[in-house]
Amino acid sequence: MKPANGKCGTSMENKTGNWRSEKPVVDQSKCIKCGQCTLNCPDGCIFQTPEGAEPNYDYCKGCGICANVCPVKCIKMVVEEK
Repeated sequence: MKPANGKCGTSMENKTGNWRSEKPVVDQSKCIKCGQCTLNCPDGCIFQTPEGAEPNYDYCKGCGICANVCPVKCIKMVVEEK
């Protein structure tokens, strides 16, 4: 079975962030930079920076897995304002 667009591996070509109803917001002052959010994000759109976790909202679908796996709960899901 082929993907709908006929090509595999095109997720970086398709910005999907506008699908979400909630988005992750990181409290950088609480982030311990453990990387659990990065490791568990199914879309690979939350990155570790020197300041802490940084979501890429162009691709984040708002699933909330990053917030659920964060051991210090520095990531909160907030309603997306459009």
